[in-house]
Amino acid sequence: MTTTGTNPVTTTNQEDRLEVYPDEAPGTGWLFFAGSMMGLAGLMRLLDSFWAFRYHGGLPDGLQNAALGSNLKHYAWAWLFVGIILLASSFLILVRSQFARWVGYVAATVGAVSAMVWMPYYPVWSLTYIGIAVLTFYALARYGGRQPVRVA
Repeated sequence: MTTTGTNPVTTTNQEDRLEVYPDEAPGTGWLFFAGSMMGLAGLMRLLDSFWAFRYHGGLPDGLQNAALGSNLKHYAWAWLFVGIILLASSFLILVRSQFARWVGYVAATVGAVSAMVWMPYYPVWSLTYIGIAVLTFYALARYGGRQPVRVA
């Protein structure tokens, strides 16, 4: 493009401007995702434990050879414990506690391992839980550390 003595003027509409939120730290969305997924997984595990405590029907045939045996109460206690860990981790991540990063690592790992128990019975849901745990682990590893101090 050639011009003849004048500077070309570029006009932009108000809608075309990119707005940047300077007060938002990098990875805020990832950390919100991690905290939310931990909370949802914790609620689901609590609901699983309540169901298992109250269930009095017939057990599936394959449960006799499962990881925690044929007593559904064992699963109920395990799920209750895992649910509490996941909910506590969710709260700590959402309030940006530095301790939350380490609790989150453990909680994501426990969530993924506890999902593997159901792999023979519900493979798609188990893989979904494991995938969410891996993404949560990534979010905490990449963005869960201390934020750099900005000096003005």
